Amino acid sequence: MKELTLNIPHYSTKHGAVSNWEDGFVIKSDVVKDQIIIAANQAGLISLAKHLLFLAQDETPLDCHYHLDEHNSLEIGSKEIIICKI
Repeated sequence: MKELTLNIPHYSTKHGAVSNWEDGFVIKSDVVKDQIIIAANQAGLISLAKHLLFLAQDETPLDCHYHLDEHNSLEIGSKEIIICKI
């Protein structure tokens, strides 16, 4: 079994939600018949995991969130994704 070590930055009010993408990441999203589909290569899945772990930290405040869309992180034609800590 291969071990994976991730560097997850800590939340700070100065920097807010920090994005930390793996090189070569590909993430696509769609909605088909009321189902949300998120498809990604290995780098994309690791990148999403890092974003989720960032939000899960105790220091990260409620309502901290990421907006992912085709203009900043998703493939062209993807549906917007908002990931928010509640």
